[in-house]
Amino acid sequence: MVRPHLPLNALRAFEASARHLSFTRAAIELCVTQAAVSHQVKSLETQLKVTLFKRLPRGLMLTSEGETLLPVLRDSFDRMAQALERFEGGHLREVLTVGVVGTFAVGWLLPRLEDFQAQFPYIDLRLSTHNNRVDVAAEGLDYAIRFGFGAWHGTDAVPLFEAPLSALCTAHIAAQLQSPADVLEQTLLRSYRADEWNEWFLAAGVPSPARPLRTVVFDSSLGMMEAAQQGAGVALAPPLMFERLLASGIVHQPFAISISTGSYWLTRLQSRPETSAMRAFKGWLLHHCSAN
Repeated sequence: MVRPHLPLNALRAFEASARHLSFTRAAIELCVTQAAVSHQVKSLETQLKVTLFKRLPRGLMLTSEGETLLPVLRDSFDRMAQALERFEGGHLREVLTVGVVGTFAVGWLLPRLEDFQAQFPYIDLRLSTHNNRVDVAAEGLDYAIRFGFGAWHGTDAVPLFEAPLSALCTAHIAAQLQSPADVLEQTLLRSYRADEWNEWFLAAGVPSPARPLRTVVFDSSLGMMEAAQQGAGVALAPPLMFERLLASGIVHQPFAISISTGSYWLTRLQSRPETSAMRAFKGWLLHHCSAN
């Protein structure tokens, strides 16, 4: 298809004049003379064979043709400006959108984010958190980091590392736990996976209790650990994701016993081709995860 020559200067002159409803103010914005702006607009009207302005004694008024053309030009100029803004220092800025399970985001990714930004300053990383339930296609994500066993339909999944679960609680509660069996007397904080505490007690050699246990269920480990910090009970959570709380003494791990219920994975739709920004993030992520 042969496209007609686009009179960009004339279109810019028209757009500025239409915003100000004044050739004089448009000329000041464009750093040209008022006569030059008027000439450009007249040239555009001649080429289009329409009248875009009604010339009034105290300014301009758009005709119906001008009102039709103006929003199209505004949108086009805005889109061009946005595209040009993506170039910085000779590099094309790329947007990378990643959905991250909240525990991984707070406990592992955010403390290392400065390093990624330093290495890849031309990637605009956009993060959204989820509670391990995410729709990559519907949310328009390039990648999703989630916890599980790597089996998600139509998804390419790369393992990052395991994050075993262990009992975590305040110092006050930890002082009451002389053996793993003592945990049975506490309120148990857990995720929606109902069998986790049973697996931990089995690993600890604690017989299954005959009576029902007191439990509180959370949709994220972040909420669970907030409750644990406030003394609401004993959480079953990954110590690796809460190293800062453990190091500060806010949270204690009374027993070394842990269970593995899955791994963190970097996932993308198989139908989604990897961009250079995606490959950069993946390489950086795998490099740092290998140290765990």
